[in-house]
Amino acid sequence: MTDKVLCNIPTYRIGAVSRLTGVPADTLRVWERRYSVVSPYRAGSGSRLYGPEDVGRLTLIKRLVDRGDAISSVANLTLAQLRDRVSGADLPEPEEGLGRPCRVAVLGGALSDRLRREGSDLEGLELVGLYDEPEQFLASVRELAPDLVLFDYPTVHPDQAREVAGLLAYSGASRGLLIYGFATRATLERLDARRVVTKRAPVDGAELRSWCLSFQQAARPTSAQGGGGTSVAPEIDIASAIPMRRFTDRELAQIATASTTIRCECPHHLVDLISSLAAFEAYCDECEIRYADDAALHAYLNASTARARAIIEAALAKVVAAEGIALVSDHIGREKDVPSDGS
Repeated sequence: MTDKVLCNIPTYRIGAVSRLTGVPADTLRVWERRYSVVSPYRAGSGSRLYGPEDVGRLTLIKRLVDRGDAISSVANLTLAQLRDRVSGADLPEPEEGLGRPCRVAVLGGALSDRLRREGSDLEGLELVGLYDEPEQFLASVRELAPDLVLFDYPTVHPDQAREVAGLLAYSGASRGLLIYGFATRATLERLDARRVVTKRAPVDGAELRSWCLSFQQAARPTSAQGGGGTSVAPEIDIASAIPMRRFTDRELAQIATASTTIRCECPHHLVDLISSLAAFEAYCDECEIRYADDAALHAYLNASTARARAIIEAALAKVVAAEGIALVSDHIGREKDVPSDGS
């Protein structure tokens, strides 16, 4: 029997989940029975089958418990709340004097109009772009380097959720906040898994300021993340969105054959690295489907490789910009298209 598809959701056995999250299988069973931390599917044989969001929840809960939180206090938090608690973004009052202002881009006609009027009251925030339409957003947001993107959508359906995830990935911002009027719980959970926090309208300026500053505070390096201390490897959440590819195969080929002023072969080596990482991503994805017993491990490898590929792509983008290499895209106007979020 394979563990792969239940309603098109990949699933993993308890042994694979235990290896991936570091939570012993016996502990998993206790957490499920006493605290309902996750609700795994049951196969016909009675075996537990866990989805990607279950693995993401358990990974975050394990980190919080190891840090000193009681399992009873975190067991029933949502995926978004767990992420915020791990990062510190759930602090009720943001610290003042965090350095430079939090750079915020805004997409949504009503919210943009309101912030144009109230911008002077949002101390500590820098509104780098206010956009009424996605086309305007795509035309310039990447150059503005926002820390956070605020989205204003009266209604949110699955296609809007996909659009928001793509726009956030395109912007380069680390987090997104969606203010919505009406949406289904399933759609909101889809956004939670893509690092977009959702808030029901209406919200006032003070709330927006508090949330934005909390996100900025959570994004600051801690002693465990840098500054001369011992580095800690980042946790990879397989339930979060895979970074979209920045360059197509055709564009990589153009870069590899373009003449450059750099005497070394670094541009070509970067292209080779990205091509190899993209190929390994595809291989891991195939292995996740074919080898059910190790599906969780291959999902982890796929997510880790995608993030490594995104880092190398950022380096290559600097080379392309420095060399003035003009790329002919696979699609006319690709730079203004909403990229796929992989869903």
